[in-house]
Amino acid sequence: MRPNVDSQKIERLMQVLGKEAKGAGCIYFTGGASALLIGWRSSTVDVDIRLDPEPPGIFQAIAKLKQELNINIELASPQDFLPPLPGWRDRSVFIGKQGQISFYHYDFTAQALSKLSRGFDRDIKDVQAMYEQKLLSLRELRDCFEAIAPELIRFPSLDTDVLRSKVEKFIERFEGNPEERQS
Repeated sequence: MRPNVDSQKIERLMQVLGKEAKGAGCIYFTGGASALLIGWRSSTVDVDIRLDPEPPGIFQAIAKLKQELNINIELASPQDFLPPLPGWRDRSVFIGKQGQISFYHYDFTAQALSKLSRGFDRDIKDVQAMYEQKLLSLRELRDCFEAIAPELIRFPSLDTDVLRSKVEKFIERFEGNPEERQS
């Protein structure tokens, strides 16, 4: 069992991955890594990433860093649990560049839908934090869900009606927010 990861370890991870990679590419952080870097959580168990496009030499660098920094690094993103949302790259938030590697927060709307589908207490709190930090809008959440709803049949573990209900329930909690009525 590895110790929890804090934001300093993620920043160190970015520096070393940028130095060790043998070419250009993009790394998208999801889940706890985004929560740490933005500041609504102080630790996470592992660092979930998506490589797109995959930087040459990145897997050798990841293997080395898992040991060196004593952290869990998982290849996981909302696309592993839901169809990719239209425009996810455009909504992904640039963090910075190290060497030839560009780092992003994976689309927060996609992260929110993935977390709502899982539905654990921590997931719901994360989605609320994303919303409160204005990282997503209720309209985007609804529109993106509707855009992927026909494709959810490709994910047999998901029930479209149950996920729709979770999304609507979350939206209803905040819909009276004056800022949302303007969007």
